[in-house]
Amino acid sequence: MDKEWSDKNKDFQKLITKEATFKDGIKVLLDLRDSLFEQITQIVNSYPKDAFWKMPFAKAEGYHSKTLAYSIWHVFRIEDIVLHTLILNDTQVLERGEWQKKIGAEIITTGNELSGQQIADFSKTLDVKTLYEYAKAVKESTDEYLKGLDFISLKKKFSDSDRQRLATCGGVSSDEKAWWLIDYWCAKDVAGLLKMPFSRHWIMHIEAMRRIKNKLCKMARKGVNPVAYCGFSCNHCFLGQWCGSCRTEYNTCSFATCSPDGECPNAKCCKEKGFDGCWECSEIKSCKKGFYTPECDGANGAKAQALFVGKYGKIDFLKMQEKFHEKYEFTKTQEILGQNLKEGLRILEEICYNS
Repeated sequence: MDKEWSDKNKDFQKLITKEATFKDGIKVLLDLRDSLFEQITQIVNSYPKDAFWKMPFAKAEGYHSKTLAYSIWHVFRIEDIVLHTLILNDTQVLERGEWQKKIGAEIITTGNELSGQQIADFSKTLDVKTLYEYAKAVKESTDEYLKGLDFISLKKKFSDSDRQRLATCGGVSSDEKAWWLIDYWCAKDVAGLLKMPFSRHWIMHIEAMRRIKNKLCKMARKGVNPVAYCGFSCNHCFLGQWCGSCRTEYNTCSFATCSPDGECPNAKCCKEKGFDGCWECSEIKSCKKGFYTPECDGANGAKAQALFVGKYGKIDFLKMQEKFHEKYEFTKTQEILGQNLKEGLRILEEICYNS
């Protein structure tokens, strides 16, 4: 489990046990949920459509054996049902605004009853952008509930009538793989539901989504030119764990994820101009796009590496990268290459040909 998420989860659970620190615990929980939801936002905004129904771990045991789309649906259907049908006894978010129709979902259940190819087929039917908006609406609804929650309400327990309401709402399949959820939820008090599903359930499934997307990126990069448009080596970049390369549909480097169209400005510019990389552009030394933005710590390092590719070619560039990273960590690149472009290029030449 991600250490930051794990620590926040432990902190919130400890803080809500005492009335004096209860509100602080809720703040930590809300912060944790924001951090987790940001992961979903980045995935939805950055990954191609077919990524959401692929199952790279289809034969595995665990949450990562599902799909990205299913994971989002499952997490937020459970939260919607638990908050609105069980705790508040009011209308689920799904039932407001024709969400099911707009998402394209053939079911309204949590999806626990689905397995294998059924999950993939179900995922293909979903409009991921609309599913994301539904998930966001559920999160916001729960967040508002959490902000208004008081310490006394944590001890609220559930009755047979609550159990019956869940059984008849249509949100939980009668399949044995799903029906157990009703007993599981009703056996908890509100404090227990804050822990599961309002926090830990998110963590488990978003961790699984990370594994899925990282595997898809690794598969996408196989056999692809490892020299990025900007001049970085995908084989050595710290982003390589979750980025599938700007030369594939899985372009999720830091600049791609923060760009409105989900594409790195350097990659987009090169594609528009028909360049194999920024090193083919006569304006590279004055360029301020993407990784070359002056405010970016790695701007000079990226440019120096691109100039090296343009001068010596990709084969020597990759050889240089091997030597460079034998001596230095990737995070030290800018520190080593400095702010002078000419000197940065000289250092790379020195490493490649004189070491």
